[in-house]
Amino acid sequence: MISKEQPAYLSTGELSKLLNVSVRTIRYYDQIGLVEPSKKEAGGKRFYSKENILNLQKILLLKSLNLSLEDSRQILSEQSMAAVLLAHKTILKEEIERLQASLKHTQSLLNILDLQDSLHWEDLIALVAGAEKEKEWSRYFSKEQQTTLKSHLPKLESDDTSTKKWINLIKRIELCLEKGISPHSPEGLLISEDAELLSDETFGSPELEEAFWEIRKSSEASEELGLYPINPGVIGFLESASKKETL
Repeated sequence: MISKEQPAYLSTGELSKLLNVSVRTIRYYDQIGLVEPSKKEAGGKRFYSKENILNLQKILLLKSLNLSLEDSRQILSEQSMAAVLLAHKTILKEEIERLQASLKHTQSLLNILDLQDSLHWEDLIALVAGAEKEKEWSRYFSKEQQTTLKSHLPKLESDDTSTKKWINLIKRIELCLEKGISPHSPEGLLISEDAELLSDETFGSPELEEAFWEIRKSSEASEELGLYPINPGVIGFLESASKKETL
């Protein structure tokens, strides 16, 4: 901020301290004609007026918005505050989108870690690649079915209650498989009932539920749709317990 008590002119060094910018940067802006000093002494010493200082502050502000020096030069020549604000808005929107994508990837990795108890670089690479890949849902489901699935299907990038319930269900089944607990045991039947309740919440119709879990049996189709690869034994466990295609 320029104060009223500030001298009419500041040297390059004084300006550097005032705005916390390097002398080298100030000299570079002078060389390219972006912010030139008002006075130059024979010995090469340069002095900047309050107007020069204000222009430099504008350049530094635009630089903080990730605008190029050429874009900054154009905006300054137009003296358009609207252009500055619109540029700022664009940068912020891009940053928000980047952060949202990063947040989804991070939550997906947390959910995979919850399911697998370990995480590998292959998971991260596959996750990012899968997020950028076009999904061919229309090959398997009608538009109405796609709307239902995209709205209610648990997502790895989500930390909502529904996703956590499905994760816990898978982990319970995997524990049964590790311990050799039969799907027809009391524990297996309880898991089957929980899976049925979750399926009713997720799919809303027996037809969609059956179509989805038929596809879920195929590792190729699951990968094509970007779905988390489930151990076939998990689906087999539930089929034996309930005679339904479940997660």
